[in-house]
Amino acid sequence: MTQKSSEGARSDDPAEIGRRVQRLRGERGFTQRQLAEPAYTAAYVSTLESGKVRPSEAALRHLAERLGVSYEELATGRPAHLAAELRLRLTDARRALATGAPDDAAELFRAVHEEAVAQALTEEQADALLGLGDCLLEAGELIGARDRFAAAERLLADEPLPRRVPAVRGRATAHLLTGELRYACYLLESTLDELDAAGLHDPEALLLLYTASIAPYMDMGAHARAAHAAELALALAPRVDDPALVAGMHRGVARTLIAEGRIAEADASLAKAQELYRQLHIRTELAHCHWMRGYVHAQDGDLEQAESELRTARDILASKRAALFTEQVEVELADVLRRRGKTGEAAALLRPLLTTSDEEDAGARGAGGTGSLGAGRGAVHAGGAHRLLGLIAEEQGDTEAAEEHYCAALSLLERSSAVGDLADLCRLLGDLLRRTGRVEAAMDAYRTGLGHRAAPGTTTLGPAPATPPM
Repeated sequence: MTQKSSEGARSDDPAEIGRRVQRLRGERGFTQRQLAEPAYTAAYVSTLESGKVRPSEAALRHLAERLGVSYEELATGRPAHLAAELRLRLTDARRALATGAPDDAAELFRAVHEEAVAQALTEEQADALLGLGDCLLEAGELIGARDRFAAAERLLADEPLPRRVPAVRGRATAHLLTGELRYACYLLESTLDELDAAGLHDPEALLLLYTASIAPYMDMGAHARAAHAAELALALAPRVDDPALVAGMHRGVARTLIAEGRIAEADASLAKAQELYRQLHIRTELAHCHWMRGYVHAQDGDLEQAESELRTARDILASKRAALFTEQVEVELADVLRRRGKTGEAAALLRPLLTTSDEEDAGARGAGGTGSLGAGRGAVHAGGAHRLLGLIAEEQGDTEAAEEHYCAALSLLERSSAVGDLADLCRLLGDLLRRTGRVEAAMDAYRTGLGHRAAPGTTTLGPAPATPPM
């Protein structure tokens, strides 16, 4: 990939190199002859400084030694060790994101990105964009996050595909959180197939993709594919040295174990992930472990412990100002509160999370702002919030409000292809319609639910990606 300087000219252009040599020679008080000897002539230095010849690597190394600068600095114009310094700053920014608020970390990533652009350091630009994308995901600014990941992918277009996988995973996660589950699966599966076709069976890239695919598969009801992805991820884990990737794998696998009713194994998998995240001081992911352990306890009927875990997750995420994740946890906390008989508290938690109209939701998305849960932001949890408010309304005898909430949930889940939750919602709506005497409408709702239950995941996904050699 051609690298360009901040002025728009190529940093390795002969004229640019010539100007650098002339400037450095003047600063050191050398004549052209003094700089050239003993290996070259004054005439050669003159021709080089005028930009009429492209110097060889040997000539540049000779001149760099005479001028007291590094070969890289003379060839590219970049200060010595700049790339290494930017790498250290990227590490600091990652640490800030792990332990602090995403908007604070974003400032660090932006500063590195600006300097990397000025110095035409493509790799550092891309990594800064990946960091900014992760910051925006945590902050709930999904459109901005998706755009940063796409920009990183474009910068790395000439790099091997495994190098681009974190950007692909980031884009897929942004689409998942907006409710575009099918497209998230497409991005991950097509990248897996591309890696397989090219024979690029990089363990870290594969583990990242298989782990990321579990959540959209589960939300779409494609449980067999999710279980297969989890199986492959477990097989890959011993070949991966990055503890954060291994922790993410354990967290993803836990979700498939919960669906299979293997609660004790799921909790053990989450405990492994939690310990790794605690050692790495990655607070957002640690909160996700508390969040999922709350779900495990809820599935196991231990609602008191579930509430405790979910409140812990919410407190960590709120302290990090991770807005979207905080709101999603609050939906699941409200479910536990309702089941514990704390209906008023549950409803009070849910109502502020939802947009009051599609227009407000579209406005929030268009502005790139955080807004509330809705069609373009946390759609699956928005559907869950409407479902819970419908149940609460039914319990209070307000069938009209219950129907409105069920229909709102149905619209959100159908648009997001979250067939895993649609069948249950259709049953709730059908039961409500039947009790209010609308039998034909109830039958339609039941038929819709049966259609989603009959072949979960198969109507929206193509062939499964190829399985790599292990």
